[in-house]
Amino acid sequence: MKAVAYRHALPIDQAESLIDLELPEPVAAGRDLLVKVEAVSVNPVDVKIRANAAPQGEPRVLGWDAAGTVVAVGPEASLFKPGDTVYYAGALDRPGSNAELQVVDERLVGRKPRSLGFAEAAALPLTAITAWELLFDRLGVRLGKPAGAGALLIVGGAGGVGSIATQLARRLTGLTVIATASTPASREWTLSMGAHHVIDHSRPLAEQVKAIVPGGVDYVLGLTHTGQHFDAIAEALAPQGKLAVIDDPETPPDVRKLKTKSASFHWEFMFTRSRFQTADMIAQHQLLNEVADLIDAGLLRTTFNKDFGALNAANLKRAHALIESGRTTGKAVLSGF
Repeated sequence: MKAVAYRHALPIDQAESLIDLELPEPVAAGRDLLVKVEAVSVNPVDVKIRANAAPQGEPRVLGWDAAGTVVAVGPEASLFKPGDTVYYAGALDRPGSNAELQVVDERLVGRKPRSLGFAEAAALPLTAITAWELLFDRLGVRLGKPAGAGALLIVGGAGGVGSIATQLARRLTGLTVIATASTPASREWTLSMGAHHVIDHSRPLAEQVKAIVPGGVDYVLGLTHTGQHFDAIAEALAPQGKLAVIDDPETPPDVRKLKTKSASFHWEFMFTRSRFQTADMIAQHQLLNEVADLIDAGLLRTTFNKDFGALNAANLKRAHALIESGRTTGKAVLSGF
C-alpha cells in the first residue's frame, strides 16, 4: 500500500523529512478495524514527533486524524462492519493514518457524520476529543444552560482545538466564551465559531478579560504558549477557578501562583486512554458518535479550513510547514492518494 513516512528526524525543508513509499498491508486483529483512509488532517503532534523522535528501525507513518471506510474487522470487533464510514484519531503507539490502509481499535472510532464528506470529517476527531475531554472531563463543566454559568477563556481560539472548544462551550453550555486571536482573519474565524468576545493574546490578557468579566473567568483552556501567558492567566482566573492545559511549556509554570485563589491545574492528553488501555477507553467512541449527532443536527460545524490536495509527501510537507508557522486557522486536510 502507498504511505508517507519518515526515517530521520529532520527539518521539514529537508528532502527526506517525509517520503513516499510502499508498505505491506496491515491486518485487523482483536477489536481492530481495517480502514481504507479517505482523508486526513494534520495536527501539532505530527510536527513534534517528526521533528524530534527518530524512528527506531522501520520508517514511521505519522497521522492522528482520519476519515474512511471500514474494509475488514478483527474477530472480537462488534461496533462496526465492512462498508461503515468512520472517523477517528487513533493511538500514538501504532502506525498512523498517512497510508492507504490503517488498523485502529474500534473503541477509538466513531461513525462519520452523515452530513459531512470525508475531508470535512477528517478535520475533527483529535480536536473534538481533546476539546470535549478538556471541558467535560478535566474541568467538569456541566452540560446545559443555567443562569450564571460563568465564563470561559480559550487561549488560542482560532486553532483546531480552540475552534471546536468554542463551539462546544457556546452550543452545549451556558458559559460566556472569551477566546483569543491576534489577526483580523483569526478574529473573524473565532467569532464565526461562536465566541461571545474575542481578545488579542499579543496584548495583556488579564486586563482585557477583566474589562469583560471584572471578577475573572471560572475556567481557562491553555492551548498555546501557556508558559508565556501563565502569569496573566493566574491573574484572570476567578477564585476557585480551573485551568486546563494541552501544550508543553518550555519553562514550567509556577503553579504556586494559583494557591491563594484555590485554583486548580489540569493536564489534558487525548492519547492517555489508548496509551494505558484504560477501562473507559470506549468513551472516545461514544463522544465521537455524540459529536457526529451534533454535527448532523446542525449544532456543530466542521473546522476544516484548508485543502492541501492529495496525500503525498510533497503536500504533507506543505501542511507540516503551515503548522510549524504557528499561524493556523481551523484545520489543514489532505484527501486520497
